[in-house]
Order: sequence, then structure tokens, then C-alpha cells
Amino acid sequence: MEFVPPAEDICIVAPARVSAAHPYDPASGLDMLAARPVPADARCPVCGMYPARFPNWAAQLIFSDGSAHFFDSPVDLFVFLDEPARFDARHTAEDAAALYVADHRSGGWLDARKAVFVIGSGVRGPMRGPDLPAFAEAAAAQAFIAEHGGRALAFDEIDRSTVHDLRNAAHGGHGH
Repeated sequence: MEFVPPAEDICIVAPARVSAAHPYDPASGLDMLAARPVPADARCPVCGMYPARFPNWAAQLIFSDGSAHFFDSPVDLFVFLDEPARFDARHTAEDAAALYVADHRSGGWLDARKAVFVIGSGVRGPMRGPDLPAFAEAAAAQAFIAEHGGRALAFDEIDRSTVHDLRNAAHGGHGH
């Protein structure tokens, strides 16, 4: 059997179990709770991947103190929200002041609470498993569903059971 080296986006080094959030930079000119560009060196606190490599899947959570975590996919944002103490010793889910996901088509930032997510499509996310591509409009989500399958979900329809199932599928059940 021939050895095939891993693709560069595969997580080989696990992230620290407790990740520090990126501090707010007032010199950025952005409002403290506004979506911000994903730093090239940002690591997803859930899986350790680099979210900047996945602009149409990325997500971010901004805390009330202005600090932020960046995620390589919506699934990891929801995993974090389900168990924040597992990934950040300083912040709780109640500290989340703003949640953003990338529009899967354009890569632009959307308020995660207003986005339309697609579950069960044939498209795989950054972890090579099922994910939750996000869309600004229901019509865009329906067009995606017509092409790739799945069904639309609102933010509030993604519950702990959905997150658990997606986490196990997206992370191969290996405990990220």
C-alpha cells in the first residue's frame, strides 16, 4: 500500500484543551461586536483547524468583553455553545454577545441567529463530515437543497441532539 501524505487542512496537532479567545482590537475600526476577518493564525478551539482556510464555512463567536473565537464550521460553533467550559475556561455561553456564520455561497458574515442552515446534504464540511452550510435567505438554502439534498433549519431548531449527532459524524466520533 502506497503512503499518501495528509492534505494540509487535516488537524494533526490537537488544540490545547482550553483555548484563549482572540482579544478585541480597538484599532481595527470595527465595532466591538461586529463580525471581523478571521486571523490567519486563528485555531478552532474545538478541533484545532485553521478557520481562515475555510471562508465559506467559518463561524465566529464574540463575547461581551469583545474577545472572539473563530471556528472552521458552524458545527464547531454549536459544539462550543453546547459545552463552552470544555474549550474556554474564561467564558460561558451566556457571555456570547454575537454569533456569526459565513454565507456558504458568498462567504459574507451573517447573524447566526437569523441564518438558514441546511442539514443532511451531500456536501461535506472541513472535517470531511456532515456540516451545516448557512445561507442568508431561505431561497438560497432551498436552491442548495435542490442541488445537494438536505433540509432547512433555523438557528433555534438546532438542539443538543442535533449537535451531538453532527459532532459524532463530523469528528468521526473521536472525541473532539
